[in-house]
Amino acid sequence: MQDNYSAQDIQILKGLDAVRKRPGMYIGTTGPDGLHHLVYEIVDNSIDEALAGHCSQIDVSIEKGNKIIVKDDGRGIPVDIHPVEKISALEVVLTKLHAGGKFDKNSYKVSGGLHGVGVSVVNALSTWCEVRVYKGGKIYYQKYNRGTPEEAVKIIGDTDERGSVVTFLPDDTIFETTNFSFDVLSQRLRELAFLNKGIKIFLTDNRIPVPKTKEFQFEGGLKSFIEYLNKNKNSIQKEPIYLESMKDMVGVEIAFEFNDGYTENIFSFVNNINTRDGGTHLAGFKAALTRTFNDFLKKSKFAKKVDENLTGDDVREGITAVISVKVPEPQFEGQTKSKLGNSDVKGIVESLVNEHLTDYFELNPEVVEKILEKTVMAAKARTAARRARELTRRKSFLESSSLPGKLADCSEKDPSKCEIYIVEGDSAGGSAKQGRDRKFQAILPLWGKMLNVERARVDKVLSNEKLSPIISALGASAGKEFNVEKLRYHKVIIMADADVDGSHIRTLLLTFFFRYMTELVEKGHVYIAMPPLYKVYHGKRIEYAFDDEERDKIISTFDIGDSKVSIQRYKGLGEMNPEQLWETTMNPDSRNIMQVKLEDAVEADDIFTTLMGELVEPRRKFIEDNALLVSNLDV
Repeated sequence: MQDNYSAQDIQILKGLDAVRKRPGMYIGTTGPDGLHHLVYEIVDNSIDEALAGHCSQIDVSIEKGNKIIVKDDGRGIPVDIHPVEKISALEVVLTKLHAGGKFDKNSYKVSGGLHGVGVSVVNALSTWCEVRVYKGGKIYYQKYNRGTPEEAVKIIGDTDERGSVVTFLPDDTIFETTNFSFDVLSQRLRELAFLNKGIKIFLTDNRIPVPKTKEFQFEGGLKSFIEYLNKNKNSIQKEPIYLESMKDMVGVEIAFEFNDGYTENIFSFVNNINTRDGGTHLAGFKAALTRTFNDFLKKSKFAKKVDENLTGDDVREGITAVISVKVPEPQFEGQTKSKLGNSDVKGIVESLVNEHLTDYFELNPEVVEKILEKTVMAAKARTAARRARELTRRKSFLESSSLPGKLADCSEKDPSKCEIYIVEGDSAGGSAKQGRDRKFQAILPLWGKMLNVERARVDKVLSNEKLSPIISALGASAGKEFNVEKLRYHKVIIMADADVDGSHIRTLLLTFFFRYMTELVEKGHVYIAMPPLYKVYHGKRIEYAFDDEERDKIISTFDIGDSKVSIQRYKGLGEMNPEQLWETTMNPDSRNIMQVKLEDAVEADDIFTTLMGELVEPRRKFIEDNALLVSNLDV
């Protein structure tokens, strides 16, 4: 080890070297989230042009090799010579950190890309990046390799267009994956179109034989967003409650609507950035909602039906809301901007919502009555759920163990090394218990028909005899009390038959996890086991196939002469003996398991509502539209 520590040991990272050395500081992670963040940084610049009134259309395309092209019809990145740097402003923006027009409020009143590191960071983290600017009748061009310009900005042609085109290829030596998800990008671009009424955004995937394109444009803004989110739900109101106002230079736009379901669905944004962890704007909305409802409850016929004030959870049951604020000087937690910290915004949002909601309630007494009736029922269910939890805890204490009797636990105590198989049926559960590796694999058999949580309140869910063993086994509670840190197994694997009943079990379980243990899905802890459909064997050679195509391919590899290959079609997991179940479905070295990812929360909410909700027509249409995409479905 070196004893001397002097000035020569101090490294100074010049230009964009700091970004390449510590990418996580600028984009949060080098995983899939960070990869997609690159696209958002470029698109956010185009959106800022739209906010300033200079851009009406944005085109995003994913090309073969996961190259990205973002084009807009804004003013175009400035190309004239920068007065201080003495080079083209285009090169300054692409190669200097904290350079941009977002600091000058004459250029942008509000902005998502407030740190001025966006496009330069994308450039730094790309194998190569090239920019074309259509401005003043000319096309300006510059190309960069890992952040370094190949040559000075040059004019490469004439044009009648205006705007900017940024093309980049993410650096595969930095990112864990460079494979862009069409669904992840769709979610963000859909949000942006809702948040900026009228703007047209296209997303195209050119990596597939038949390219697919989605167009996002919503003239109704946030009201359209709510209608989209609630399209397959039974709304209590005729139309969303909507407010748009400005106070102390902070623009507030909010739309919300109540449906007869039990799920709270709230999205919050600051300067078009999705603040997934909320912040002061969300806190202000929630506080105003709770206070206003309690004020009106005291004056209503329901006042004597509850023993205490309504809680925030009571009043937000069945709500779908979108909160969008425009803040000139937002204070975010970190470059990824997941939470707003401006303390004054809470008071601004709270006072505006309280004022608007009071006026709305006074003008719409019939709507108030319907919503209050629902909140009172929610309060009663909350009390019942609390009793159910207390009873469960008391019972667990008396029994000296909170683990369900049918659980075959593993011996390993480190949750990151443990996995639990939730298995359909006692027969398959028995085979799984015998075939498993007891050190790290736990088995929980399910029996009987499970509760559809989409149509049940929290008290029914927590006290359900089919679901409570799952909650107990996972050890992280459920609903508002769910704590992923207490999870006893980091792999939760659903193992069900490859038939209609098995699909139903999987969907019921996934609905439960999505609605009551959302973080379990978000953090990638949920998996689906993929048991084989066929056993193909001849003599001592045995192979397993997961679909018809693989079965035929395996058969063609047998050198059998005149004799026949034997094929066994598995109708269910119970037909496999413990050794077969281990080898095909449970052995980490040979099994097939599929991780469940939550890439588009809006789409996921819509699908679960469609499949498991009370409305029949949307479910029928979904099945008809997707029937041809299903394979290996036993009827």
